[in-house]
Amino acid sequence: MSKLRIRIEPTDPQGSQAMSLLQEAALEARRLYRRTDVGVPLRQFIDSNAQIPTNAPLPPRGAYFIAFLGNDLVGSGALRPLDETTVEVRRMYVIRAARRAGVGAALLAHLERTTADLGFRVMRLETGNRQLPAMALYESYGFVRIPPFGDYVNDPTSVCYEKRICTD
Repeated sequence: MSKLRIRIEPTDPQGSQAMSLLQEAALEARRLYRRTDVGVPLRQFIDSNAQIPTNAPLPPRGAYFIAFLGNDLVGSGALRPLDETTVEVRRMYVIRAARRAGVGAALLAHLERTTADLGFRVMRLETGNRQLPAMALYESYGFVRIPPFGDYVNDPTSVCYEKRICTD
């Protein structure tokens, strides 16, 4: 798959393609983070008894993208405004079969360009402490670790990052 062209398109976060990737990401997270492994309540979508999460409608100044490798749907990434200057990278996911093919990096580059186009100056994101390849990708892309923010403050599995964007 890795010699195929990566294509990134905007999409409806509540559409079938976005929801299928979200469901796959949630199932993977459930395998990685079992409640009994850490002994504390975790995010709702990780609870094996919880319903599969849904996506909210696109907020003003928000964006939602899906990625294709050739004709195959392989990933997603979204931007959710936190305030006038800061946006959170959300729903970042690449299917297992397409990992290490440059999809994650292409999504991050696209999200960064969109962040600048929308007038934001800071990107933040959260990932889980067992997602070492994701952490390595974010760090290689210039994100630096920050203390947990927002809903992630009391989640012991959360690892948060930030990147300042040049808007010139």
